[in-house]
Amino acid sequence: MTEDVRNIVLGLIAAGISASLGWLARTYLWKRKLRRKQAFFGLPDNAESLLVVNRDAGGPELAVKRHDVFALLELAAIVKDCGAHAQVVAHDTAQQGFGERTEFCVGGPASNRRMAAHMVSLLPGIRVNTDPEPGPDRGAFQVGSERYRVEPGRTEYVILARLTAGESREARPVFLFCGQLPITNQAATRYLARHHERLARKHGNSSFVLLLKVVNSGAYGPDVVELVSDVTRAAQQPLPATAAPRNSHRAK
Repeated sequence: MTEDVRNIVLGLIAAGISASLGWLARTYLWKRKLRRKQAFFGLPDNAESLLVVNRDAGGPELAVKRHDVFALLELAAIVKDCGAHAQVVAHDTAQQGFGERTEFCVGGPASNRRMAAHMVSLLPGIRVNTDPEPGPDRGAFQVGSERYRVEPGRTEYVILARLTAGESREARPVFLFCGQLPITNQAATRYLARHHERLARKHGNSSFVLLLKVVNSGAYGPDVVELVSDVTRAAQQPLPATAAPRNSHRAK
C-alpha cells in the first residue's frame, strides 16, 4: 500500500468515525430532549391521555367549536410527538379521577363541567363569572383580589395550568386551558406548544398556574399572547366567601 493510498484510507476511516460520533451525539441529544418533553407532559412511550372538550349545547352529538378544534389539533400534535395516544371525550362523560392518565381539559366552566369541577377542587382561588346575562363582568376572571374583564376582539384572558395530584412521580398531570372565549383556548394551547421547554426549565414537573392575555385577537387571532403573571399561589388559596375584587383590568 502506497503512502497516498494509506492516507486516503485513514481519511475515510476518520471521516466515518466522525460521522458516527456526530450521529450518536445528535441521537443522544434528541432522545434527551424527548424524555424531558415526555416527563413534562406525563406522556411516556405508548401512554394514554385524555382530551376533554365541551359538548355543543345545540344537540346531543359531540360537536366542538372551531377554535376548540384547533386547540385539540395543537394538543394532538404534542401527544403524537411524545409517542403517546389520545382519546377525545366530552366533558360530561369523563367521569373519573385524575392522576392515572395525562388530561388536557379545554374550555371554560360555563360549558365544560369537567373544567368547573377542576376549578373548584384544584384552583379555589379563581372564580369565573358564568352569568349568562349580558354585563361588563360576564366571563370575567377573579384571581385573588384582582378582576380581569373580557373585551372581545381586544383583550381576553385565559388560565393555563399544569397540576399534579400529590408528590408521586407516577401521577400524571392535568393541563387546564380555561379561556374567556374559544379563541383564547387555542391561544393557550399554542403558547404551551411553543414554550413548553422554557416552562419545564422554570417549573420542572411541578404544578403552575399562569394568567395569559390574548391581545387584539380580532386582528391577530390567537398568535399574540402575553404572560400577565404567575398566579400559582393565589389560585390555590381559597377565596373568602365575601371577597371583593380590588381592581378591574381592561384594555387600554
